[in-house]
Amino acid sequence: MFALDDGGEVDLDLGNYERFLDITLTCDENITTRKVCQSIINKERKGNYLEKTIQVVLHIIDATQEWIQRATMIPMDGKERPADICVIGLGGTIGTSNLCRL
Repeated sequence: MFALDDGGEVDLDLGNYERFLDITLTCDENITTRKVCQSIINKERKGNYLEKTIQVVLHIIDATQEWIQRATMIPMDGKERPADICVIGLGGTIGTSNLCRL
């Protein structure tokens, strides 16, 4: 467990990236299954899926891709523009089962 400056608790790997790259990360750069699933549930409650069944391969993978795209647009360390590169570590179910879709 690693604590970020904004109070977010993240995997130690993300903390290692922060130290190695000498940047300050926020919890918005930390994508977890819980956060992705909660965003899907919130969309479903708002009616975004028009009463269709939520599907893992379609909705959850798409939500993960959207989150990655949003995270890549966050300016780093007070700069005005997004970073030139984005390091992404995939693990768990997303990494082993659905990596080809990402």
